[in-house]
Amino acid sequence: MKQLLGDLEALTHLDLISEIILTLNIPEKNDFKFDSLPLRIVINDNPKGFAANHNAAFKLSQGNYFCVLNPDIRLIDNPFIQLITHLNELNLGMIAPSIVDANGQFEDSVRKFPTFTRLLKRLFFGKHDVYHFEKKEKMVYPDWVGGMFMLFDNKAYQAVNGFDEQYFLYYEDVDICLRLWKAGLAIA
Repeated sequence: MKQLLGDLEALTHLDLISEIILTLNIPEKNDFKFDSLPLRIVINDNPKGFAANHNAAFKLSQGNYFCVLNPDIRLIDNPFIQLITHLNELNLGMIAPSIVDANGQFEDSVRKFPTFTRLLKRLFFGKHDVYHFEKKEKMVYPDWVGGMFMLFDNKAYQAVNGFDEQYFLYYEDVDICLRLWKAGLAIA
């Protein structure tokens, strides 16, 4: 988490980030000292699931956009300028950047909706059914974006009532993407 906060602090055009809501789901050392960040720390009395934590953070948020970031994401450069531009110009409900590993290889964060056959393949072979694309491709409109980095239009998040809290750590991202598509709110 400290590395991600350091990455956010180092971004140029930090004025795009009006607030950062960090939820500590379980008791842990809280020694975050990032004075230049608009950081608000929420400490849960009891652990909550992915959906409940993000919905609670959304209720506290005040901006036009709502970004879900895993604490182990690292930012190579500032993705927010381009993401917000595309989100607005293309009238999207949600957008995500390409996620790469430490070797520059694409992570399986852009996926096809699970079907019974795809779930069996996942169970036996350990891989999601993903989209394959080249770095030169500008935009992909996948079924589902993994919950490691999702940038929502605030109104789109509200329109689908956020994450479904009946899920607890798995498939919340599938569900919200499906509901966005059903509501006519494209994701990219």
